[in-house]
Amino acid sequence: MAKKYVIGIDYGTDSVRSVVVDTENGKIIGTSVVEYPRWKQGLFCDPSLNLFRQHPADYIEGLEQSVKGAIAGLSPEIVVNIAGISVDTTGSTPVAVDKEGTPLSLKQGFECNPDAMFILWKDHTAVKEAQEINELARSWGGTDFTKYEGGIYSSEWFWAKILHVLRNNSDVRKSAWSWVEHCDWIPALLTGNTNPLELKRSRCAAGYKVMWYEDFSGLPDQQFLTRLDPLLDGLRDRLYRQTWTCDVVAGNLSAEWAERLGLSTEVKVGAGSFDAHIGAIGGEIKPYQLIKVMGTSTCDMIIAPHSEVGNKLVAGICGQVDGSIVPGMIGLEAGQSAFGDIYAWFSKLLMWPVTDIIASMKWLDQGTIDKIKDETSEKIISELSRQAEPLPVEETAIVALDWMNGRRTPDANQSLKGAITGLTLGSDAPRIFKSLVEATAFGSRMINERFIKEGIRIDGVIAIGGVAKKNPFVMQIVADVLNMPIRVAASDQTCALGAAMSASVVAGIHKDIPSAQKAMGGGYEKEYKPDAARAAKYDLLFKKYKSLGSFTEKSL
Repeated sequence: MAKKYVIGIDYGTDSVRSVVVDTENGKIIGTSVVEYPRWKQGLFCDPSLNLFRQHPADYIEGLEQSVKGAIAGLSPEIVVNIAGISVDTTGSTPVAVDKEGTPLSLKQGFECNPDAMFILWKDHTAVKEAQEINELARSWGGTDFTKYEGGIYSSEWFWAKILHVLRNNSDVRKSAWSWVEHCDWIPALLTGNTNPLELKRSRCAAGYKVMWYEDFSGLPDQQFLTRLDPLLDGLRDRLYRQTWTCDVVAGNLSAEWAERLGLSTEVKVGAGSFDAHIGAIGGEIKPYQLIKVMGTSTCDMIIAPHSEVGNKLVAGICGQVDGSIVPGMIGLEAGQSAFGDIYAWFSKLLMWPVTDIIASMKWLDQGTIDKIKDETSEKIISELSRQAEPLPVEETAIVALDWMNGRRTPDANQSLKGAITGLTLGSDAPRIFKSLVEATAFGSRMINERFIKEGIRIDGVIAIGGVAKKNPFVMQIVADVLNMPIRVAASDQTCALGAAMSASVVAGIHKDIPSAQKAMGGGYEKEYKPDAARAAKYDLLFKKYKSLGSFTEKSL
């Protein structure tokens, strides 16, 4: 019997990656990454307003280019034995669509309208709408539809985002027949059926971001939605009732996309999922092993058996959903709105003289200016880490608050702001950077403590993502602050690998996700162990962090 291969497609914030994977051993034999050109230019975004939109053309072009790039150079024998494709994306990243499921920004008159594009996960324009959802859920006299969302609905999620757009853009409001998540639209596109009433909707997206729950008969009651705003009247019937886990077939590759990609129409396409959840699969998540996706933000996930979680509700997290990460398990999710983004912000802050002063020096030629900018930008985080590493952990040190992009968990509040205290005239860049790294580690500890307080144990921590792979300084501080060992997954493409694992189940090669993980998992490359002395000192600083957070939140 011929070897079988699958394709995992991972849509990140800045780019899309496709990998071709051997289903016998998880070896990646082809890979390609394509950046989104419009996004890279900063089009359709306004960071000062926390407005972040992405054009579907970036997704479509990236899909075709990355898949073709991944299979380029592979033998015809391998290509003909590609049996499945699965996709993960960021989320909640919804878009307004017409009756056929076409995003409005692909239609005439809407091409440059940000509200007709995908509303990226980190878009925080809907803070007011999220607050209204939370207030109504507690006061309307019926079911609290936020109870499986940790009890707090976020501006990063589906209903808040679409309500904000409907209220503020009459053109989109008149033309939007339904709304679709990014992770649902790409598989629908590949299978050729984008009908909003028929395409497979992800259990992950629906359960965590849309307040879907089986006991609610699906989505929140229409009466609740209409009371929230009459603009939502009738929308529930134009969305969906059923949801699907990542091991379910969405359909076969359409003739159009088979031709565009150079593949067969026999290729099975799986129902979509979120990048972090698929990354947890790629990182070989097991019950009570917390998977921490450490990138621009974090996503912290635990799976547990139904028999042990039961009817337990964990307050203040992003949600708990049956079958959301690994089918057959309860998936629990939390996370930080900013992690690596905070380091990037500080780096950009320090780069200001280079970009705004040196760049305007007439006596320097453009080539020299570009070299200075490129080399400084490339080295700044690594050099800050190198100089911050030997600094002692001090009770009197600078203490920072990691809410520069609001707080996701515990207890979502996207209106919160960051802070830095304890500055002196001796506070240099490495010391401030160290305080920011500690702040992100303290934010991680807040999540762990919430899980444990609510009765969900943590037996170990597994890290995946760019920060986990690239910055030992950050990882050691997180291990010291959590006072727990952290294993780093060996694969540097865990999300794409997890999508490939899902694709292998969808294609019928492996019987379920645990079997795919066993056959295709890459294990762990490193373990960071906490230092007992530093951990004790961080206990004291953690108390100051919590006090600063309490003061800041009460001062709003």
